[in-house]
Amino acid sequence: MSKYSIEQKLEVVKAVSEKGLSMSEGGSMIGASHSDVWKWVKMYEAHGVEGLLMKNGSYTGDFKLHVIKYMEVNQISATEAAVIFGIPCHKIVGRWVRKYDAEGRESLFIENRGRSKMPKNTKSKPPMSDKKTDEDLIAENQRLKMENAYLKKLNALVQERIRRESGKK
Repeated sequence: MSKYSIEQKLEVVKAVSEKGLSMSEGGSMIGASHSDVWKWVKMYEAHGVEGLLMKNGSYTGDFKLHVIKYMEVNQISATEAAVIFGIPCHKIVGRWVRKYDAEGRESLFIENRGRSKMPKNTKSKPPMSDKKTDEDLIAENQRLKMENAYLKKLNALVQERIRRESGKK
């Protein structure tokens, strides 16, 4: 649901258009911004009450391209193009223009709405270890166990020697 009802928008538009209120004064009637009121007035002038009801939708690549070409030929802003073509938010048109400039014409035909799909598991399984690698790992494990046992025994002997020497004094 939109932040403002159609009745509120229409009341503000009529106050600005017919009573001569400024955009700011009209917006303050319902707590709307100057830019929102400007957009409503322009949409109302171009499309009537239907302009105030328009919702974001899905647009084809051809339509996006047509809007951008129209903007270039007529030297108009994204906001003005949004009003003329009945697109409820000028930021959508701005996104199309940036995408067109950065990635080219074909980028307008790619639909990227919604969540991106999870990539398939691209991790490959580790290669099967050969017998030599297994034997090497077993040998290293045994060597580390022996080293650990040796260090424990050495530590015990050192502790015993310290205890004996401290008892003699």
